[in-house]
Amino acid sequence: MREVVLASGNAGKLAELRELLAGLPVSLRAQGEFGVGDADESGTTFVENAIIKARHAATATARPAIADDSGLVVPALAGAPGVRSARYAGPDAGDAANVARLLEALRAQPGASRRCCFVCVMVYLRHAADPLPLIASAEWWGEVLEAPRGARGFGYDPVFLAPERGCAAAELEAADKNRLSHRGRAVAALVAALGAELRRDGA
Repeated sequence: MREVVLASGNAGKLAELRELLAGLPVSLRAQGEFGVGDADESGTTFVENAIIKARHAATATARPAIADDSGLVVPALAGAPGVRSARYAGPDAGDAANVARLLEALRAQPGASRRCCFVCVMVYLRHAADPLPLIASAEWWGEVLEAPRGARGFGYDPVFLAPERGCAAAELEAADKNRLSHRGRAVAALVAALGAELRRDGA
């Protein structure tokens, strides 16, 4: 069993990723279990930030690390919240505050398209100096709802209309969400690549 560190303190992400990685000989532990704090997400793209976070965790723990950088992109808002999705309403903002700011920004532009997409970039670093990390990404297109719905999920899930089901992402069962979502599909791609590598290495 390979011990891998998740470069995140988000309990929702940890639970989702553990479920999605269940088929691999991998034990996923949160970086907080090692006393590792959050990295400074100074990148301007999802890929940069995912690598920064994974390298930070791998350096601090001397273990392989998985990181994701995810966010909601709204073209009508020039791509916002984008890479600042988790901090859209301020550096210490919670999910509710970020959602409220998003809805306020769209209300300030009557008639603007509410089309949006969730983006997820997943990175696996074998070690901190890994020159060729495994990278996978996916998008999930939908629309921003006018008000939150549902009690599942986290982040912007309550205001993301999943077109495949006609409901908010926060109203989906976990298994259904994992099949449809940006994170579920990005993780599936990463799991396939990581699984092939582990089999090749005899892990």
